[in-house]
Amino acid sequence: MFAIFKKLGWFFKLRWKTYSLAIGGLIACSILSAIIPLLIGQVVDLMAQGNITWPSLRKYTLILLIIGIVMYGLRYMWRTTLFSNSTLLESMMRNRLFDHFTKMDQQFYNEYRTGDLMAHATNDLAALRFVAGGGILTLTDSISITLVTLLSMFVLIDWKLTLFTIIPFPLLVFVARYLGKWMNKYFRKSLTAFSSMNDRVQESVAGMQVIKAFGEEEDDYEDFVSETDNVVEANRQVNLVNSAYSPIIETITGLTYVLTIFFGTYYISQGRITIGNLVAYFSYLGNLTWPLLAAGRLMNTMERGNVAYDRIDTMLSHTATVQSPESGIDSLPFNHIEVGIDSFTYPGASSPALQDIHFEANEGETIGIVGKTGSGKTTLFNLLLRHYDVTEGTIKYDGVEIDQIDLDYLHEHVGYIPQTNLLFSTTIRDNVRFGRPELTAEEVERYTQLSDIHEDILEFTEGYDTEAGERGVSLSGGQKQRISIARTMAVQPDILFMDDAMSAVDAKTENTILENFKIQNQIGITIIATHRISSIIHADKIFVLEDGKIAEAGNHEELVNAGKWYANMYHQQQLEQKITEGGDEFESAK
Repeated sequence: MFAIFKKLGWFFKLRWKTYSLAIGGLIACSILSAIIPLLIGQVVDLMAQGNITWPSLRKYTLILLIIGIVMYGLRYMWRTTLFSNSTLLESMMRNRLFDHFTKMDQQFYNEYRTGDLMAHATNDLAALRFVAGGGILTLTDSISITLVTLLSMFVLIDWKLTLFTIIPFPLLVFVARYLGKWMNKYFRKSLTAFSSMNDRVQESVAGMQVIKAFGEEEDDYEDFVSETDNVVEANRQVNLVNSAYSPIIETITGLTYVLTIFFGTYYISQGRITIGNLVAYFSYLGNLTWPLLAAGRLMNTMERGNVAYDRIDTMLSHTATVQSPESGIDSLPFNHIEVGIDSFTYPGASSPALQDIHFEANEGETIGIVGKTGSGKTTLFNLLLRHYDVTEGTIKYDGVEIDQIDLDYLHEHVGYIPQTNLLFSTTIRDNVRFGRPELTAEEVERYTQLSDIHEDILEFTEGYDTEAGERGVSLSGGQKQRISIARTMAVQPDILFMDDAMSAVDAKTENTILENFKIQNQIGITIIATHRISSIIHADKIFVLEDGKIAEAGNHEELVNAGKWYANMYHQQQLEQKITEGGDEFESAK
């Protein structure tokens, strides 16, 4: 149960001065609280003997008042110190977790769901905060009160009476050891159930539009109820074990009072103790009730902290499979790419996602990548960005293997616009200058004009100060894509990867954006993956991927003349475009 204190030893060493101050205050309060029953007993004896006077009563009252004031000051001191430390621990662990998240690779995020990560960063850290604050408080307070009170009972009242009346106490030790094992097991289940429920909430809230579009609100609600029922059941098991303490503590307390009445009355009749001694003894027993009750709370806090720390430690123990080299290269012109992928297989997969992908790209060139869905286009970009490492083969920038380049430096100079565009819950202006916060309003507008979204933004009520909403929910798909393009262009990358990045805009807008790129001469090398062949007609090289392999290669004319998949797809899209244009002309004629 107390293993959690060893696990948090690094923090206690860091804050040993403040913890020493708080523990000292707790012990001082315990000592002062042990004086109070003794003073009350003396007053009772004076009353029983008929020797009580107003001066003596005022003296005892003043002493009790002074003790109360001193204890108030000490309690204020240790409370502020302890709970400040616990909040600091939670903050440090949360920062450590978030820093860990930023260093993890794609494989890590494939393994952990967002809701589970959020549960670790909230519920689990709260459990550690309770250990560093309430746990230390309960442990120190219960031990100090127990020792000081027992010592007072042995020395100041009567050692025989104390010895006979505390016989039931050892039972608590055996019960704590037995129930502690079950508590750890059920706490682990409850935290896992909470993580699962968190996942459900996150997915449902993020996908509410889809849920409503398919009319699945009721089914999704029933699934959520099932998740919450699991959480309730897991916590019910925890509470069943935790509740077993109360009857045991009440039984021990009851037996102690019965033994005290029996032996106390007998010793008074024998003249061994006074009535005041017995009253004081009952007060001491009352002081011992708190440590007994605290035992259950302490076990609850410690076991929850143990499980939470283990869960967090397991997550922190993960190391990214893709890591930046210690002395990574950070000075490249980025004017040449050499792709030599012999084979790449995703972790856990049985078959390669890419095979025999070999090509080169030089400064000023545009490379087109086309193929059916699932042909490997996004996988190729993942490797070019080093989200994963090539299984067999290599990728080189300017003759340097990609795993020798500093990761931050690589991502600063290589722009990537993915299929799905994530906008942050802030203004459009701040989204565009996300990578370069120092951009002026004029510079922001220049990049939005480049991505053909400037005029759309001006039509919004608040213009560039319009809130994009969570994940850009207030914008259309095409608007989100163009803002994402502007955001990427704003960092002025040397190389640009576009993974079907303009699928939500029409062909005319796409051509306008691509023409703007050429006029501005923004990019040294551009690699475009797309389903719309018209957007890569002027590419210097075009590669057709099929089942993770290069099925065709050449420029547009060569591929059309080859009469294979590329030619068939091009003619089909040309026909679709003519039909669409003919329909528009017919509507205009009417």
